[in-house]
Amino acid sequence: MNWIIACSIVLRLLGVGYSVLLLVRTRDRRFGFLTLLLGFMTLRQLLTVQTATTGIEELPGLIVSALTLLTVYYLSEYVDEEAAIKTQLQSANDRLRSFRKAIEHAGHAIFLTDPDGTIEYANPAVETVTGYEPDEVVGENPRLWQSGEHDEAFYAGLWEQIESGSVWEGELTNRRKSGELCWVDATIAPITEDGDVDRYVAIERDVTERKEREMRIEDQNERLTLLNNTNAMLRDVNRELVSASTREEIESAVCTQFASSDLFDAAWIGTRGLVDDTVAPRSRAGIDADALDRHIETLCAADPTPITEALDGETTVVADVESDAEAETRSVVVPLAYRGAEYGVLVVVTRDPSAFDLLEGPLFAELGSTVADAISAVESKQTLAADSVTELEFQLRGIDEPLATMAAQLDCTVTVEHVGCTRDGTHVQYVTVDADSDAVAAHTDESDHVETAQHMYSYEDRSLFRLAVDERSIVATLAQYGAEIGTLSISGSSGQLIARVASSNDIRTVVNALRTAYDDLTLVAQRERDRDVRTEAGFRKQLAAALTDRQREAARTAYFAGFFDWPREHTGEEVASMMDISQTTFTQHLRAAENKLFAALFDDAMTGEAG
Repeated sequence: MNWIIACSIVLRLLGVGYSVLLLVRTRDRRFGFLTLLLGFMTLRQLLTVQTATTGIEELPGLIVSALTLLTVYYLSEYVDEEAAIKTQLQSANDRLRSFRKAIEHAGHAIFLTDPDGTIEYANPAVETVTGYEPDEVVGENPRLWQSGEHDEAFYAGLWEQIESGSVWEGELTNRRKSGELCWVDATIAPITEDGDVDRYVAIERDVTERKEREMRIEDQNERLTLLNNTNAMLRDVNRELVSASTREEIESAVCTQFASSDLFDAAWIGTRGLVDDTVAPRSRAGIDADALDRHIETLCAADPTPITEALDGETTVVADVESDAEAETRSVVVPLAYRGAEYGVLVVVTRDPSAFDLLEGPLFAELGSTVADAISAVESKQTLAADSVTELEFQLRGIDEPLATMAAQLDCTVTVEHVGCTRDGTHVQYVTVDADSDAVAAHTDESDHVETAQHMYSYEDRSLFRLAVDERSIVATLAQYGAEIGTLSISGSSGQLIARVASSNDIRTVVNALRTAYDDLTLVAQRERDRDVRTEAGFRKQLAAALTDRQREAARTAYFAGFFDWPREHTGEEVASMMDISQTTFTQHLRAAENKLFAALFDDAMTGEAG
């Protein structure tokens, strides 16, 4: 055996061993193939040992053996490198799978688009944000859920920013598949390659609940601010009502306060006619006369008019009216009514379409009652305090009124002696009736308008009753308009009424109110007269002249002896002893003095307070 053959065999045995070692280590079948190949080559070499003549013939086999060993070596290097690459790829795939799971399980909507905006991928959360399933949006453009709340300039700025390679962040208002609006916090980022935008990734987080909560808080704050401003204005109105001394001052102050407020543009007060429901303005602010006429004409074009609805329904009415500038204004019509008395309407005008939506109707209704109450109060005060009054004489014939009904059904004469008002607002009338007291009591028991009836006492031919009558009473109607009763007497189906109204009050309103409330009531005379001014000194002089010496002495002694105190300082018997008279005589003198005192108080005054 020459050395060439020996080297060749050694190389091949080394190759077989090396290949077997690599096969065991890597489990790569390629090394199994090489092991078989080298094994067969080694076997052939061993079989040719005896037949070979010279070593030169085996030189190619030696070269093949060396190359085969090198092949095993380089294959082992390749396998190691391949394993490392596989490990890296496996790690990358694991990370990609984790990343995909993270995207698919993310609570935010994530989608990829091509440079034109066409969606290539959308995660499942897209459905919770937009209402569309991922398969529905792939191949579509995000314009699919645009709401129209953003203009073209907004989207142009968005695209300009992301096309430049910058990230865009902001809030979007979208529309879900169901048609509902939703709000999202969006982040849109470009994915670039070699400086060029390859695609875009967008992440949207649904913030609808937060946005709606913020909007509710904002709305509440806006409402609170509006109410605070309104309350401040109403306080100013109430302050003006307290200081006003005439109806004109009240109406002017109310209109001015509304017109000067930042919430409203103009305000006016008017009354409606009795026949054709025409509206006559009485006071205005923030609007000129011509514009007011046009506003009233437009406002009253509807049938029924908002003014009729407000007054007849005793509720506030909101109406939209087009102005001269072709801009729609909104008006609220507030009835000015108090205890059945109608003083017209307050109309407040604004260009803000939501101003009245934030203010509750009861607020305006309460304001209307307050203004009407103030007007009623000043007119009543003017009537009571006026030095000159207007006397209105009416002929009554068959009117539908509680006292007139009593006179007609009992065929008697009913005369009002005194009227008053209890603390709860009930109108009380002291009337004399020349009919049997039992018949009167039976009639009042069956009457729907007489709430209570008390028989005070009877004279020879007539009886005195204390009646509490509801708002149907003519006395109550006059009181609502600041008028007082002069005389009221009804015999059978006809009678006479004399009412007194302060000359400064609206006489026409009183007359129209009576004519509206009662048919067959005719105004027969209107007179101006000065009221008798009663001073304290004059009253004392009148009372002193009416009392006898013994009556004055009895009253004076009883007063200073504490007879009228409670508990009494002295009894009637003790006071009589002081005067050196009998108790019976003392009582007679004292009762006579008291009767003359109360006669001086009540006989000359028709109206007053009732206990």
